[in-house]
Amino acid sequence: MRLRRATAWFIDFALVVGAASLLALLTFHRVTLLVTDVPSLATKGGLDLVTSRGDVVGASEHLGLSLWDSVVLDVEEAFGALVLVTFLYQWACLRLLGRTLGKGLLGLRVTPRLSRHALRRAAVTTAADVAVYALACVLLIEGHYLASVLVWAVAVVLFLVNALPVVFPGHRSLADRLAGTSVRGVFQRAGSSPRGGVPQG
Repeated sequence: MRLRRATAWFIDFALVVGAASLLALLTFHRVTLLVTDVPSLATKGGLDLVTSRGDVVGASEHLGLSLWDSVVLDVEEAFGALVLVTFLYQWACLRLLGRTLGKGLLGLRVTPRLSRHALRRAAVTTAADVAVYALACVLLIEGHYLASVLVWAVAVVLFLVNALPVVFPGHRSLADRLAGTSVRGVFQRAGSSPRGGVPQG
């Protein structure tokens, strides 16, 4: 059961990494278009220069900051989209199927399959896997370096607290504990566990 749970988690996390890679490519494309749109940049730069009353340095600085703000916004939107996609994947799979794709492939299910349990489990899993890391990255690109390091440390601890119990017998992940769920084999009866102990979660 432990090996199946760990493998299922790796499959689900690989899907998240795949989504992150696609969003990274899309964001890179958006930034490239922004930077290489010479006519638009020339028009904006010319307008800034005309309205600068001769302050060429100030106009150039304004153009540079405006371009940087657009790049930062694109990156932040990508992180936000990753968090949203991860949450919707977790929630929709748990609510509709009672398992994520990784768990389904390994013959596992999450019980009970109720809306409130699925919502809480999806929220905790998303926070532990990507949301807190995304917040740390956003703080970093916004220039809040100390806050970014602190949030990054919290993200690592949260990730480990949620993931490590999977490899120990009879332990439930943080997501399972907070959501009131457990992970079982498809043919395992509710309330039972492979070794007669606490249900695996």
